[in-house]
Amino acid sequence: MRRERVTAARGSAKKQTATARHKKATSPQLWLTLLWHVGSGLPWAWRTGPSGARERDHLVAMVPELPAHALLVADAGFVGYEVWQTLLEAGHHFVIRVGANVRLLRQLWWTREHTQVVYLWPDYAARKQQLPLVLRLVVVQGGKQPVYLVTDLPKTRLSDRQVATIYGARWGVEVFFRTFKQTFGCRKLRSRSARNAQLELEWSLLGLWSICLLGRRELGASGQEPARLSPAAALHACQGTLREYRVRPETPIEMLWAQLRLAQLDDYPRRSPKTSRAYPRKKQRPPIGIPHILLATDQQIAQAAALPGKEAFRLAA
Repeated sequence: MRRERVTAARGSAKKQTATARHKKATSPQLWLTLLWHVGSGLPWAWRTGPSGARERDHLVAMVPELPAHALLVADAGFVGYEVWQTLLEAGHHFVIRVGANVRLLRQLWWTREHTQVVYLWPDYAARKQQLPLVLRLVVVQGGKQPVYLVTDLPKTRLSDRQVATIYGARWGVEVFFRTFKQTFGCRKLRSRSARNAQLELEWSLLGLWSICLLGRRELGASGQEPARLSPAAALHACQGTLREYRVRPETPIEMLWAQLRLAQLDDYPRRSPKTSRAYPRKKQRPPIGIPHILLATDQQIAQAAALPGKEAFRLAA
């Protein structure tokens, strides 16, 4: 799961005047929230909106489009009682990172307690007599600081190691966005009106989705690993076919399907970082921090005990 802003303006050279940088910084923007399928490496669904759109609203709107019993993996932006409750009521599961923007409770005695059990039960939900969400907290040692993950699944169905592995696979959506914005050339949209920019964004996503789908299908048909597809090489193969559409291929190796079967990632280790574009408003994101984990008060324990349906909630160790 990922959200991103895409500006609807053309880029320029790295060295820019103050006026050019201001113009670039104030360009109209579109908000894109994407569901990325980990297994296939392709987009599953997406929503667009103005730059002030909320990614949580986009996620809730896409819940009906999820396959049955889906496991959603997301970063710290997709948190909240309403969002998680919507996923659980629809029969889905999640592994989501939490930070300082989340307050969790311990020892609410709503379910069988163990060291990983935490609850999401904000004050407004308690006042409305809504049920607390029973979660399992998994702490993974990251590069610079620990990563706090919550899931609704018990350890018997999803171990701590599997939680860490699944969350690590989320990085694939970051790679897809880099492919879409840099390799596919959609960092800056060409359209000048908001409506045309939205259409351009939608059709660009469909175009990249189609190219990657064809490439992965051809790799699979040739007995190779579909995850080894190089989107850049697949794009070059399609571009070459379109440029030479009037020329009949002389050998099978020149046909599109054959070129797509050669569109694989390089095996050599990279020794220098990939090139990146200069951006005048490079974001200095504050650290996510750690979630606030508090012991439930006597009043909260009494409120939870008075709620109906307590026996229905059990999160096994």
